[in-house]
Amino acid sequence: MAPAIGRDEVAKVARLARLRLSDEELDTFTEQLGQILDHAQDIAALDLSGVAATAHPFQLRNVVRPDEIRPSLDRDVVLSEAPDVSDHRFAVPRILDAP
Repeated sequence: MAPAIGRDEVAKVARLARLRLSDEELDTFTEQLGQILDHAQDIAALDLSGVAATAHPFQLRNVVRPDEIRPSLDRDVVLSEAPDVSDHRFAVPRILDAP
């Protein structure tokens, strides 16, 4: 069986991606990409005629809990720890030029 990808092809892809690869890296990536492409061929060869198409291997369900009123931190205590407070809220530096 011929290799799935050659060293010259890996070098071309690296060049197109503007990557500088050493000779050692080219050899390593050629071998690794070849293994990945071989695995992709193995998967493509599977008979999936009886398998329904799915976007996820497990059935998804919503696991959001119902809202419950629970005790929280006291606003005045929390704001007393803040470095800057304005109008009974946290004051933060402006990050946009908009008014």
